[in-house]
Amino acid sequence: MQLADGMARLGTETAFEVLARAAELERQGRDIINLGIGQPDFRTPEHVVEAGVKALRDGHHGYTPAQGILPLREAVAKDVLARRGVEVNPDQICIMPGGKPTMFFAILMFGAPGVEILYPDPGFPIYRSMIEYTGATAVPVALREELGFGFSADEVLAQITPRTRLLIVNSPGNPTGGVTPRAEVEKLIAGLPQHVTVMSDEIYSRMLYDGQEHVSFLAYPEIRDRLILLDGWSKTYAMTGWRLGWSLWPEALIGHVTRLCVNNHSCVNAATQFAGIAALEGPQDSAEEMMAAFEERRRIIVPLLNQLPGFTCPNPGGAFYTFPNITGTGMDARTLQKRILEEAGVATIHGPSFGVYGEGYLRFSYANSVENIRKAIERIEALLL
Repeated sequence: MQLADGMARLGTETAFEVLARAAELERQGRDIINLGIGQPDFRTPEHVVEAGVKALRDGHHGYTPAQGILPLREAVAKDVLARRGVEVNPDQICIMPGGKPTMFFAILMFGAPGVEILYPDPGFPIYRSMIEYTGATAVPVALREELGFGFSADEVLAQITPRTRLLIVNSPGNPTGGVTPRAEVEKLIAGLPQHVTVMSDEIYSRMLYDGQEHVSFLAYPEIRDRLILLDGWSKTYAMTGWRLGWSLWPEALIGHVTRLCVNNHSCVNAATQFAGIAALEGPQDSAEEMMAAFEERRRIIVPLLNQLPGFTCPNPGGAFYTFPNITGTGMDARTLQKRILEEAGVATIHGPSFGVYGEGYLRFSYANSVENIRKAIERIEALLL
């Protein structure tokens, strides 16, 4: 078979590879604690589940508009106004089967040979994978530990060239939990050339700690005509398996993304969309309780990681990940990740999975119980001593 050249450039997510290896070890009888996978370990709120079940019973079994049903897009617009203080047109909202299709489609729109696309590094690995798939040049924007893993506006602006078409930003960020301060966001927007479109991945927008604020790129009207915003239900409402996300597009692009939806997936599962309405419009106590649990786990895991030989771990400002520096162990990240899994029975993700600037770090997801977190760190400590 003769495959297209782009297939050789398509990457993957190491988290799923580690998950598969962990499952294999469990089948062999090993006890594995998974601190690798990036999904909440909570049930979807019951009222959301019931809304999905009711939609099926009510006969919502067919196709929906490619952009998503209007009541859901209106619910998203209402939520955006309430949480971001910005009024948006439901006709510019597109409901997606998760967050990745928004990345996929945005990068497909702008990526081509000879084009540059900037993306955060360490960052979600699909950014770089898709950029390289299109033949565009992937330009990493360094997220440095000394800056709290937020971007430096001056560094970003210095990397923009006439060939730059798209800039991808993500705050709070995966894998670091870093949050970019408002001052850096405003400096970036003030200096951003007109020929650059921004895709702001704000999937962790409601997962913040220590009074950190979410600075949405949507708050800046001067870039609204070249801003793609990504958010969704997976993290906030523990709905990863429902595959439900939303994105907001400039008026000039909404027709293009709708055609991509028609060509790709036709529409999002109908019943899932009704569940999405219930999540946004119903009680928020489950989401708040989940965040309180993550806050408790963060307060526990960070000091424990800092006690490990060769580890230093800053406090993440958002999401549910820690990204400790492990250079003091004398091992590279890939070697340490493998030893921790194979010898200690704890799944983590090595930093280079998230980019060239990830070497010297491991990602720990604290989407697991306090008991398991403590047990996992004890196992790692025994391995390192």
